[in-house]
Amino acid sequence: MAKITTAPKPPKAPRRPKVLEKHGDRRVDPYYWMREKGNPEVIAHLKAENAYTDAIMAPTEELREQLYREIVGRIQETDTSAPSFFKGYWNYTRTVEGLDYEIYCRRPGSMDAPEQVLLDGNELASGHHYFDLGFVEASPDQNMLAYAADYTGAELFELRFRDLSTGAELEDVLHEVYYGAAWASDNKTFLYTKADAAMRPFQVWRHRLGTPNTQDVLVLQEDDERFELSVEPTKSERYIIFSSTSQVTAECSFVDADAPGAAPKMIEPRRQGIEYSADHQEDRFLILTNDGARNFRLMAAPVSNPGRVSWVELVRERDSVRLNFVDVHKNHVVLGERSEGLQKLEVLETGTGALHVVEQPEAAYTAFPGSSPVYDSDVMRFFYTSLTAPFSAVDYDMRTRQRTLVKEQPVRGGYNRDDYVTERLWATAPDGVKVPISVVRKRDVERSGDNPTLLYGYGAYEISNDPMFDPVRLSMLERGFVFAIAHVRGGGEMGRRWYEDGKFLNKTNTFTDFVACATHLIELRYTSPAKLAIRGRSAGGLLIGAALNTRPDLFACAVAQVPFVDVVTTMLDETVPLTVTEYEEWGNPNDVEYYHYMKGYSPYDNVREAKYPAILVTAGLNDPRVSYSEPAKWVAKLRESKQHTRVLLLQVEMIAGHSGPSGRYESWREEAFITAFVLSQLDGGLRRRSARPAASKGGPSPFNLTS
Repeated sequence: MAKITTAPKPPKAPRRPKVLEKHGDRRVDPYYWMREKGNPEVIAHLKAENAYTDAIMAPTEELREQLYREIVGRIQETDTSAPSFFKGYWNYTRTVEGLDYEIYCRRPGSMDAPEQVLLDGNELASGHHYFDLGFVEASPDQNMLAYAADYTGAELFELRFRDLSTGAELEDVLHEVYYGAAWASDNKTFLYTKADAAMRPFQVWRHRLGTPNTQDVLVLQEDDERFELSVEPTKSERYIIFSSTSQVTAECSFVDADAPGAAPKMIEPRRQGIEYSADHQEDRFLILTNDGARNFRLMAAPVSNPGRVSWVELVRERDSVRLNFVDVHKNHVVLGERSEGLQKLEVLETGTGALHVVEQPEAAYTAFPGSSPVYDSDVMRFFYTSLTAPFSAVDYDMRTRQRTLVKEQPVRGGYNRDDYVTERLWATAPDGVKVPISVVRKRDVERSGDNPTLLYGYGAYEISNDPMFDPVRLSMLERGFVFAIAHVRGGGEMGRRWYEDGKFLNKTNTFTDFVACATHLIELRYTSPAKLAIRGRSAGGLLIGAALNTRPDLFACAVAQVPFVDVVTTMLDETVPLTVTEYEEWGNPNDVEYYHYMKGYSPYDNVREAKYPAILVTAGLNDPRVSYSEPAKWVAKLRESKQHTRVLLLQVEMIAGHSGPSGRYESWREEAFITAFVLSQLDGGLRRRSARPAASKGGPSPFNLTS
């Protein structure tokens, strides 16, 4: 296996010191100029970084191709999602070998009926270097399709409409639309959102098919820069819900779907620190809220008088159970709950108030609702997975508790889950808190103290990094790797307090938890510092950067994808997308206490003279969430401070955004690239696979979760 060396010289970014002063603190930022996206010198520097990365990674070309073939060989490239029946049609998506994007289809009445192609992502993507769909929404009568396409990665979409009875495109075209949409009952009125200059969705507009865009009507505008505005229909399709949400506060209003031109009615005005969401069930709204309940509770209120004074408790708060979503049916409510570190499903029978947990076959798993579009059905669909169990789509009868397997993710190449073992470990953080770690490895990999290991982390926004199956991961596991997930504070794995203990002035708990997890794996002889790689994305990239500054000696290799590493500078700039809305996640550095706390952990601000491990950093030039300049500046500063010859690479997608390459084949090549980088740094004694998967003959993608 080729070892990456540093023979070519890395590009050197010019230093142009800029003084940044705040709270009496004089900071000099030599790479502030990299924020100038329109500067040809910036683009030239990024291209030079890419050329350097290509040169350094050239010896791994054969390995990358082998890994890519292995990934594709495990995936059913030509495949069909689990179909769902709704309003007379069986709806599904399918993929075709050699094509990047999903094809949206339906069949009337029976799966034996002729197929109608509603939308082919491959046709839409033709001639574009990047393509992504923000949403695909059929009208209530199923005769019209609204779809939003992004061709740059900037997450601003072109909205179009298609007549499904003829296949013709309407002349209506709306530009720079954001996520979130809803049809009214008349099948002619469509509501959508627009973002401001900081990429904050702040307006909901109403469009009527066949009318000029200039006649679109502004329905709502959110002027508080901490809040984002969204729109969606209730599952019953009776109402349209508008939600204004910040990180810690929410309010909802609604209109009758039969009267989309009416003024929205408030459910309950916002109160700082009170969160709630709403859906409709018969003559009432169901409201999931933290009002009087840190771990949330379920309330009900009549549609005619939905304010807090009318709220009645349906499911009380439980200390060990964090309710995190609801899926409403006419006679039942599916509750998503976080308990014992697992994502579980619980069913409420609304007629009796009886609750039961949906039993699952494994002790450690993840279960979440899939598409259950039929409001008056007693059957709900959910997806089930674990680190060893491929995704399964299951239909569950909420009355009889009978489960029917609809589809299991096919894994080609002879995968046998019995060849792998999963474990749940508990590391001890410096403050004594026990931090869970999910681990998977091949059954014959023993704790020798010398196993190559990849530790993954995130830890922000109360997002849970649940253990899920990924066929791409098998290439590492079959080479003797241990894969582990650090469920650090700041995520939602262990309830609301777990999240709160990893944000604001507790943020450093996220980083010390991660280091504790790494140390625990070493102490238990799963691995050693010379064989330990770490990886994180976005806020997880912040985690990686902070861990590297804290304990650069603990790791041999790190991958930071689109990392949020220039925390102080970004959070001080209110013109940057997401800054103001995230004051309630990270804190406001205009407050001197938060300023100095952030500065104490911001990876860019804390780069030091140290022996950092090998590092691969990625960025997207059109990324609206984490500017390309953050990873570019961080790499430039790291190059100044490195005291050794371990490799440091920056790979910039020049036509992409936060999610990286858009097509599935390019995303698999990206995974092969990252895996090759890690393997090349931890190559001592890696075991080869005993058998290679069959060459690709057709079959998509990881399991299709869109159906």
